[in-house]
Amino acid sequence: MNWGVFEGLLSGVNKYSTAFGRVWLSLVFIFRLLVYLVTAERVWSDDHKDFSCDTRQPGCPNVCYDEFFPVSHVRLWALQLILVTCPSLLVVMHVAYREAREKKHRERAGKDGGRLYLDPGKKRGGLWWTYVCSLVFKAGVDAAFLYVFHLFYPKYTLPRVVKCHAAPCPNTVDCFISKPAEKNIFTLFMVITAVICILLNLVELAYLVSKRCRECLAERKARAKGVGHRLDWTTSSTKQDDLLLGDLIFLGSDVPPPLLPDHPRDHVEKTTL
Repeated sequence: MNWGVFEGLLSGVNKYSTAFGRVWLSLVFIFRLLVYLVTAERVWSDDHKDFSCDTRQPGCPNVCYDEFFPVSHVRLWALQLILVTCPSLLVVMHVAYREAREKKHRERAGKDGGRLYLDPGKKRGGLWWTYVCSLVFKAGVDAAFLYVFHLFYPKYTLPRVVKCHAAPCPNTVDCFISKPAEKNIFTLFMVITAVICILLNLVELAYLVSKRCRECLAERKARAKGVGHRLDWTTSSTKQDDLLLGDLIFLGSDVPPPLLPDHPRDHVEKTTL
């Protein structure tokens, strides 16, 4: 594995993430990926070899192992980590696409042609939606894998002894799992870290949505205030023009001003200078 490329991807994800996203990335990289690479594979490496049953019937241990372990923990965790980390890489690719588009725009329009993005890495427009969708996808993947683990292994624990009666076993036989206590500890550890990652994704999602709502409300208030100022200025200027116009028409004139239908003529007094 090229660790230089991996380090570059991690630094890019960390650069364009919020504080909650950085905590999530640290949790995934340290407490899930490293634990998986360093420890989990070694714990489950002898899983099939040390799975034994109290019978010498050929093929019985293999059938019982396949019945109880339809999918290995290690392979499920590998698939889960791949699916969880891919959305973060999509965010980095979206930022790279924005930067490339901005570069092409500058080459065509020149320095005086303006900019397409004030900050390509700022979560606005399509990038904001990409980031939000990545959070929803990551939380959904972790939740789905927790549900799958619970279906395969109830309560996320492995028993010491399992009973198997699948063919070609002659009768119900007892099969023994190697190191069940150690495997249960690592399984619960991975489950707890996945739950924490789901909570971090939901908190970050709520933070982004609430922040965006506050910004939209502030923009609407500022726009409404600007429209109100313009209306007040227009109304005041119109009133002043009407007053000046009335002064020019009626002051010093022998013709009485026009009356409204509900105002009697008796209450009108001619004003002369």
